[in-house]
Amino acid sequence: MAITEDDLDQLRRCVELAREALDDGDEPFGSILVDHTGATVFADRNRVKDGDATQHPEFAIARWAVEHLSPQDRASATVYTSGEHCPMCSAAHAWVGLGRIVYATSSEQLVGWLSEWGVPPAPVAPLPISAVAPGVEVDGPARELAATMKDLYAAKFRV
Repeated sequence: MAITEDDLDQLRRCVELAREALDDGDEPFGSILVDHTGATVFADRNRVKDGDATQHPEFAIARWAVEHLSPQDRASATVYTSGEHCPMCSAAHAWVGLGRIVYATSSEQLVGWLSEWGVPPAPVAPLPISAVAPGVEVDGPARELAATMKDLYAAKFRV
């Protein structure tokens, strides 16, 4: 499925959350969970600045969804996120049975930018979602948001 104007509106909210994270001294990532009616039911941003590298918004969404949504509601929900899920978050997404993922920038884009800026590689391989969770419908990146996200990443990671 192609990224729609509605998807772009949702992704812009994720970018706002990423900016909020950056403004708080954290890494610029933000995500929302939208139910089958289009209502946002959960939103979060990265919270890794205090040392717990598992505090990704996509992982928080998976945990929240298990506690608050039925399996059917999880399957019909969409996760929108400023950056493609890491392997940890991709696995959590698949294990709890969430539906479609739409992301603004890919792991491949981020890795390229980080390399361009001389940032050492992360301790976890930047696998695409489809390599970790092949049954999940995935759409992205959204080229309309690439420059904005690159600027946010540069503000945090450029050395």
